[in-house]
Amino acid sequence: MPDSSDALVVLDKVNKHFGDLHVLQDIDLTVARGEVVIVIGPSGSGKSTLCRAINRLETIDDGTITVDGRALPQEGKALAHLRAEVGMVFQSFNLFAHKTILENVTLGPVKVKKLPRRQAEDEAMALLERVGVANQAQKYPAQLSGGQQQRVAIARSLAMRPKVMLFDEPTSALDPEMINEVLDVMVALAHEGMTMIVVTHEMGFARKAANRVVFMADGRIHEQATPEEFFTNPRSERAKDFLSKILTH
Repeated sequence: MPDSSDALVVLDKVNKHFGDLHVLQDIDLTVARGEVVIVIGPSGSGKSTLCRAINRLETIDDGTITVDGRALPQEGKALAHLRAEVGMVFQSFNLFAHKTILENVTLGPVKVKKLPRRQAEDEAMALLERVGVANQAQKYPAQLSGGQQQRVAIARSLAMRPKVMLFDEPTSALDPEMINEVLDVMVALAHEGMTMIVVTHEMGFARKAANRVVFMADGRIHEQATPEEFFTNPRSERAKDFLSKILTH
């Protein structure tokens, strides 16, 4: 477990209900600066809700969530500021269809961070270069493949200079041949020291990039371990059952 003095994201006794469904049950999770935490588990286990609660796309019923020592604000400017510090990449790319790739990446820095447009464009081009799509800067999202669009979505999040990046199944909407081009960008980010919380089904990525695997089922965290420990020697029956189903195919 990370040292609390270096904790960047802390969830303490977090609960969330959707009607009668208790989707997050007393969740305790601490993510240290520079740590890559992969959240895995069966569908409906609460993984995406956990991810979305960290930047308040989902409200919680009780418990606390802090980012860099500050509690999540309820709304307004403080919430917008927090969201700038917590990047989020979804299954769907959520790019603005009527704006070019370059405009998509510069919008946040210009509007929220009040960066001069020229500086924002220079930084955006450097990020697009980093994710391998700089040559697509003047195109519109519909002209790009899914893998390219997802890489643009990552660049757009990075443009806000976030302290932590959340990824909610970022490759699940992609064709198989595009998955690796997105995972390669994420592995590079992990190696550069970006703090990342990633909900994914990509076990190869978990082995390659994670510092810690968090296994969720039925709204609870059942176990946390290094990838090596988790994949070779899971402790809980729930995790053993899950791994036996996914690793035999």
